[in-house]
Parts: sequence; structure tokens; C-alpha cells
Amino acid sequence: MSRIGRTPIVVPAKVQLNWTEENFLTVKGPKGELAYQVDPDLALKLEDGQLSVTRPSDDKDQRAKHGLYRTLINNMVVGVTTGYTKQLEIHGVGYRAAKVGNNLVIQVGYSHPVEVQPPDGITFAVDGVDAATKATKLSVSGIDKQLVGQVAATIRHIRKPEPYKGKGIRYAGEKVRRKAGKAGKVGGKKK
Repeated sequence: MSRIGRTPIVVPAKVQLNWTEENFLTVKGPKGELAYQVDPDLALKLEDGQLSVTRPSDDKDQRAKHGLYRTLINNMVVGVTTGYTKQLEIHGVGYRAAKVGNNLVIQVGYSHPVEVQPPDGITFAVDGVDAATKATKLSVSGIDKQLVGQVAATIRHIRKPEPYKGKGIRYAGEKVRRKAGKAGKVGGKKK
């Protein structure tokens, strides 16, 4: 069996799990509620505060789904209890971000500021400027791990980090591979 798939999911006491016969799973917790359609072939079983996911056979397709759906359910349980946060950094002279209402306004070298509206369940926070790196720090938070990652990737896509000066939007801790610029002319004029 899959090592990930057979690992039971620990369900805290403050989390409620409900599912239908077609495996439409609803997870409620202190931070909110998430719902997802789990593959109907898989069996869900909750006992003693632990949810186990089992598969009907050892077909290649079933083995692949087993670990996937177990991980997706675990991400839902973690999301409604603690939530998820992605940290981003904006590097560059004059590059900055500000929160206007719920929206995020980013100025990254275009002729106009770029405004990002958060989808339902996502919040933005501008954490200020880091003194050491002089980068503006911002964070994307929510209970849905996939949605938090997608919104962070969309923000990063507004101005990806470029390899010559390292300017742009990057994930916190992301290493940008730098390139050497053009070599200047050495010597006198051409004859």
C-alpha cells in the first residue's frame, strides 16, 4: 500500500467531518469550511479521531488516487485549523506594495499600478520593508492550500525576478540565479 495513503489523518476535536455516499466531503473548523469531491471508489472511515482512506484494489489508477486524496483531505483539515500563508518579497528600487481596502496595489516598474483583488477566502498583508535586504514583504493567507498557492503564483507572475539585477517579485527564501551582464569594450577604438 501507499505509505502516504495508509497514514491516518489526525482530526482535532474542533473539526467536524461529514461526507455523503458519493464521497462529497465537508470539513468544518474554527477558521472556516471547505468541501471537496473525493473519488467515489475510495472508502473513508472515521474512528477515535483518526480518518483513514482505503482503496478497493491495487490497480495502478487506484494506487495513484489513494495517496493523492489522502493528502488533499489532510490539507483541508490543516487549513480549517491553522490555515496557510505564502510569503513574497518585492525587490527593486521604487518597487512597492500597499493594501487598499482588501485589494493589493503593486507598483513594479509599469506605467500604472497593478491592483490585485483577492478571491473569497484570501487575505493580503503588507509586512513592511526588511532592513537587511530592502525588500517589501507581503503575505497571502487563507484556508485553501491550492488557492493560496495559486494567488501567490499570480502575484509573482506580475513581475518575475530577472536574472541580471534580481529585481521583481519572488517567494521568501527563493534563490534567483544571477547572470553576468555584458562585458564592456576593453582597449581603444577599432581601426
